[in-house]
Amino acid sequence: MGRLPRYIRQFAAFSALIVLLFALSGCMYPKSQMKQNQVAPKEAVRNVQAAIDQYQSETGMLPMKNSTANTPKYEKFYIDFGVLNRTGYMSDIPSSAFEKGGNYSYLIIDEESKPRVKLLDILAFQKINDIQSWVTSYIQTNSVLPKGEQTYPGFYQIDYKAMSKTAPTIRSVFSGQTIQAIVDENGVVFSDYGIDIMQYIQKSGKNDFEADLDLRTLLVDGSDFVPVKAPVYHFVNNEPQAVKP
Repeated sequence: MGRLPRYIRQFAAFSALIVLLFALSGCMYPKSQMKQNQVAPKEAVRNVQAAIDQYQSETGMLPMKNSTANTPKYEKFYIDFGVLNRTGYMSDIPSSAFEKGGNYSYLIIDEESKPRVKLLDILAFQKINDIQSWVTSYIQTNSVLPKGEQTYPGFYQIDYKAMSKTAPTIRSVFSGQTIQAIVDENGVVFSDYGIDIMQYIQKSGKNDFEADLDLRTLLVDGSDFVPVKAPVYHFVNNEPQAVKP
């Protein structure tokens, strides 16, 4: 296990580039402009959604940046605010967007059916990428996973002590609770939203989900956000369970 699989190395390189772009963007704007990020920018989401709908209606296209087939579902289509601005559909980029020093990336999901605007929490994204770099480095040096107890089949808690690191605080945008990062057998790090999903299930009063339903959709449909680097969850034995691709 000394040499990482090629797709893991590519994943790490891509994540490092994204984090660098986020960091550079944030450094360009004063802290006074970032106060709005303490609250979910619901009005901004509605305004961007209206612009997206009008743009698609009049052009037949969506103003989104290119992605690859391997890009995770909830990181796939970033909104191209430059296009919306140049074509007059938006006069300004939302102050909560990372392009303006904000804490969110604006995404389009369900692009082939009914496109919806959602937010990706950059702070959580950066923390998961930091953990990924620690895990990757540890595997390269020690040829083993820095893993603790199994949380789901094929997923484990992360042994931060083995890496001489302190577990960062990752806060869920859905509940405000602290959530943990987990690692799979291939060394890929994820955010664990199992508790949040279970709370959504309990509030819904449902327990008859299809076996292959991706439970992340409960979080997405019930909020303005997407989960950050979360695995797919299925309903197994009356609770959400992370499953391997």
